[in-house]
Amino acid sequence: MEYLNATSGSLKTRALLEKYNGDPGLVDNILFMESVFPKYEVLVDEILAEGDRVMVRARLKGRHSGEFLGIPPTQKVVEAPYVVGYEVHHNKITHSWLIADLLKLVEQLGVKGVPEQQAG
Repeated sequence: MEYLNATSGSLKTRALLEKYNGDPGLVDNILFMESVFPKYEVLVDEILAEGDRVMVRARLKGRHSGEFLGIPPTQKVVEAPYVVGYEVHHNKITHSWLIADLLKLVEQLGVKGVPEQQAG
């Protein structure tokens, strides 16, 4: 929880992230999202922990200020749900996995979703 409190709504630097995180892929992903949605907030809906594993169901909320998947900045505030799992050893994240609703995110940026099928 200290990690989420330290990073939500604040500038996420490599030094800050590496204080809590030993998973280089996760650090790079967070830095990328920080470049697209500066100082984005993490709105936690649920945290489950057992042993060395932690699952977080949350929403990213931020202003689209950088290019994302070829979409130029829109300055729209978006909120996108995701679930992330962490493996933690000695109070540091060592491994992570992420499931994010990118369709919901890009739709908020103005990209149309998958067209509905017409009854035949």
